Amino acid sequence: MFNADDFQYAMENTQVIVSPERRIDTFGSVNFRFYLISELMDEVNHVRIRDGRIEAQRPEILTAESCARLLLDGFGDPARGFAAWLEQQRENLAFLKYGFQFRKSAVSESVVHSPIAEVVARVKDQVTATREPSSAIIQGVDEAWEVCLMKFTMDLVQQSAGGNMGDFRKRGLI
Repeated sequence: MFNADDFQYAMENTQVIVSPERRIDTFGSVNFRFYLISELMDEVNHVRIRDGRIEAQRPEILTAESCARLLLDGFGDPARGFAAWLEQQRENLAFLKYGFQFRKSAVSESVVHSPIAEVVARVKDQVTATREPSSAIIQGVDEAWEVCLMKFTMDLVQQSAGGNMGDFRKRGLI
């Protein structure tokens, strides 16, 4: 089991080498292919490449009213007061809820015996040559690779949120 320092280390050592050209679609789901490249801890020039997919489901609008209902389950008076305040702000607040599906069964991995810089360059050349616009190349930490992948998805949500909110506004949904 990882501790807070492990999580912090993994997040600080996650580097997106190639970002997907696409962002999370506002009105549909999208599949992203990822290549997560990491050095094995105690072996020089042993690099693991994980190849898999993440499905990003379309964002949903959470209104202040629906957020207020979510907050009330199991909470006391301070939460009820906050929920009442949220309902009063309903015209000024809207949140987006993003969902991801990560299936480990879709992940394959291989270990190659080369310096990590060479492996990153080869994978980058491969993605460029095959023109994979929904692909990402991520360099991260081997043991906590899933933390690196979650960091990537959180960054992707942040990059997509502004455009998604704009799309919802254009359609008069918020």
